[in-house]
Amino acid sequence: MDDRKFKKMNRRELLKIAPVLALGAFAIPKLREPLLKAGLSFSDWSSGKLFRTGHLATTFAGSDLTPFEKFPINGYDVDDPGVIFENWSLTVSGAVQKPGDYKLSQIQALPKKKQNTRHICVEGWDVIGRFGGTPLSEFLKLVGADTSARFVTVECADDYYESLDMATALHPQTLLCYEMYDQPLTREHGAPVRLTVPTKIGYKQAKYLTDLKVTNVLERVGYWEDQGYSWFYGL
Repeated sequence: MDDRKFKKMNRRELLKIAPVLALGAFAIPKLREPLLKAGLSFSDWSSGKLFRTGHLATTFAGSDLTPFEKFPINGYDVDDPGVIFENWSLTVSGAVQKPGDYKLSQIQALPKKKQNTRHICVEGWDVIGRFGGTPLSEFLKLVGADTSARFVTVECADDYYESLDMATALHPQTLLCYEMYDQPLTREHGAPVRLTVPTKIGYKQAKYLTDLKVTNVLERVGYWEDQGYSWFYGL
């Protein structure tokens, strides 16, 4: 057998046993966590490269909506962190021309959008809801955000925190949401303002927003991501 045929056979045999070798590596405790982290990082990277800013999540007719009373209330800590609505503002910082505190009335004065979209939870359930608010892109325009920056991060009244890549933040269906089912957002669902991001998994859609920052550096990625969950998690 000549060298070329031998090398070709070796490559073919190596491809056959590669899955077995990978499974064997996962059986080694010291290798398991680094391999999982590397796989998750690659998944996030590749998902980000495939994300299409003009591709819209499916929208639905009113007849498809989950009844409001059956829309699950889900939180990582408390259902109501006790926000005093009269004192609430969204504090904006980072790579913006107009940092400061923005009242709900200033957000509501921006162009409004309503959409019936699916909310998918990592726990396995999904519902179709009606959400209203201003596109996050409009708010970023208002504050003079540097949209060449990589990230938008948010912090919340219940100490939750999350981050979005800039392409997702600028997506036309990503909302600073202050209404559900044509009514003001309730406390349990994140009042006075939450994120609605139908191109992402549910835990990316932070509630009870208090702070927003435009940045190139993530000091913290996200509450669940910092515990090993996927960061990009596009749908």
